[in-house]
Amino acid sequence: MEKNYKLTLAYDGTRFFGWEHQPDKETIQGKLETVLERLQGHPVDLIGAGRTDAGVHARAMVASVRLDVRRSPEEIRDYMNRYLPDSIAVREVKEASDRFHARYNALGKTYRYTCFTGPVKPVFDRKYVTLLDFSPDIEKMRQAAEILRGEHDFRAFCGNPRMKKSTVRLVDTIQIEERKDRILFTFHGTGFLQNMVRILVGTLLEVGRGRWEPAYVREILDSKDRKLAGPTAPPEGLCLMKVDY
Repeated sequence: MEKNYKLTLAYDGTRFFGWEHQPDKETIQGKLETVLERLQGHPVDLIGAGRTDAGVHARAMVASVRLDVRRSPEEIRDYMNRYLPDSIAVREVKEASDRFHARYNALGKTYRYTCFTGPVKPVFDRKYVTLLDFSPDIEKMRQAAEILRGEHDFRAFCGNPRMKKSTVRLVDTIQIEERKDRILFTFHGTGFLQNMVRILVGTLLEVGRGRWEPAYVREILDSKDRKLAGPTAPPEGLCLMKVDY
């Protein structure tokens, strides 16, 4: 009998072309669906809570899938982990209600972006941090972040210029903290546009390096013009930490 399952996943996105499957390219969704297809014997439709970009990581991405298999959730998890590459792990499989949908039922997401400012390059976590060649002004970035917090039209921070749907989003938390030689940006919101977190980070770093005053961020927001915002920060520093339901 077919059942609906909720999967919690962790992955190192370094060598993948993002979440969403694409022809002839290695993607997270593609790898997962290939293993589930082998388990079930016919194709599956795996739904992710979001679509992380190429090179972006996740500690707790959530997906939902309908399966007709005679295995317990733990056996499904173990089967998947046996055949998935080392860079993808299924942390948990649970039976979900019939109506559970990983994307439509998601209420919020937490992303973390990590920058490294130390004098000696990091060796062991180099794939999960973005190296900066300057020490940004944390206080000025916090002032700019305060302007960005709340419900706004984030069109200027959207990487898709042809976006037809609403670009209004609620970002209720932007924390910026310094921990030794790292700067952590933590974002929580109801949802994020394509490349949005990386463009927000790129913009805050421009304030941090002294190129812009914090108040200029309001002009960027009001302009709704992507060209006025900062560069898209590199993917390796970004990680999806949590999805709320």
